[in-house]
Amino acid sequence: MSATDLPTLNAILNASSAVCLLVGWCLIRSGRREGHRRAMLAALACSAVFLASYLLYHAQAGSVRFTGEGPLRTVYFTVLISHTILAVVIVPLVLLTLARALRGRFDAHRRVARLTLPLWGWVSLSGVAVYWMLYRL
Repeated sequence: MSATDLPTLNAILNASSAVCLLVGWCLIRSGRREGHRRAMLAALACSAVFLASYLLYHAQAGSVRFTGEGPLRTVYFTVLISHTILAVVIVPLVLLTLARALRGRFDAHRRVARLTLPLWGWVSLSGVAVYWMLYRL
């Protein structure tokens, strides 16, 4: 695997994280706590590997310019800006949500997870959208 393969790997990891988040949400809604725990830890693992891969890629390649024009450019930068801001915000939220779950503080976990889940889901899915617009269009 070379550095040129990393953006595709990153998109796969982001998509995998989003799928794990959805599965985890469905499992907890049906009362399957252990399955939920496993799915959410898998989402965390996908996101952690993504972050390492993302940093490695950009350390080697630098920034990549978006070459699209017209309305697509506006869409791209709108998605990118929201993705970037929320990617920074989500890290402490995920860690807080995880810490509360691991300590068995499930009421507090549930309160913060109601914010963490949709934001984390957006970051994962918008990461795939950014990849698609930057490398596939």
